[in-house]
Amino acid sequence: MLKTYMPLHGGLRIVPDADSTAVPPESLWIDLFDPSPEERQAVNNALGVDLPTRADMEEIEVSSRLYAENGAIYMTALVLANSGTENPVAGVVTFALVRNTLITIRYTEPQPFRTFEARCRRGTVPASKAENVLLDLLDVIIDRLADIQERASAEIERISRDIFDPDNSAHPISSHEFQEVLRALGRKHDLAGKIRESLLTLARMLAFLQQAMDNKDNKDVLPHVKTLTRDVNSLQDHLNYLTSRLSYLLDATLGLINIDQNNIIKIMSVAAMVFLPPTLFASIWGMNFQEMPELHSHFGYPIAWIVMIVSAIVPYIWFKRKGWL
Repeated sequence: MLKTYMPLHGGLRIVPDADSTAVPPESLWIDLFDPSPEERQAVNNALGVDLPTRADMEEIEVSSRLYAENGAIYMTALVLANSGTENPVAGVVTFALVRNTLITIRYTEPQPFRTFEARCRRGTVPASKAENVLLDLLDVIIDRLADIQERASAEIERISRDIFDPDNSAHPISSHEFQEVLRALGRKHDLAGKIRESLLTLARMLAFLQQAMDNKDNKDVLPHVKTLTRDVNSLQDHLNYLTSRLSYLLDATLGLINIDQNNIIKIMSVAAMVFLPPTLFASIWGMNFQEMPELHSHFGYPIAWIVMIVSAIVPYIWFKRKGWL
């Protein structure tokens, strides 16, 4: 899908009723979402560029993601999508500055692009130049990452309360609840990893963009680039805290599971120790030897019961005094 935006009515607005392969020369932003070969070729012909393919965008080398070619700047970053689901995706997005036109190529539909497109429809995005459009779009992307981290932080706090709630001492967490906690921690750890990837690529992209802007007559956009860089750095610091918190909660949960399992084993061990002496006496008196005088005694049966009961009580009292129960 190809969407073109240009200055209309004092703001950046989508070109209405545009042909799917038409690229107006005054376009300020061209958004390619899962583009067809015809759409890609139309942009290449209109602007005289060679846009990277999806395979090129997925290359992990920095030189393949951040480079300048024939006066154009190409920058590829990972942008989080589907963050509200259980399967978040960090999809590659390429930002290309070609003269006074911003080109974005993407194969996922992150929320920031929908937000930015809605702002364009309302006419609240200034239509000055492509660099400002790029920075405004990056601002929306970074704001979205901040919102995701805030929501993840609140959910991690809720999980922490579930684990360390004092009421759980009276009502221990079941094994099923432990499994749910571990799954929730695993999902949050996976989300944090994707956020870290996105922030890392955005930090590299902003550093490259700042260097590229230093060599051009774009001194007015440098303060905005530095502000976005500080925002990304602060989000990375907060993400480090969330990651360490997740690791701590995971270790604590596994520790509680081990304690719960040890309590079960302790109960079985105590039960075996308590019933071992009575079993020993019952086994001795259950042997079918002819010469066992106590079996012929009138009080043999009640005495055997008393001995077995006492032999069970004595180990129990000993365990209790030792603090093992």
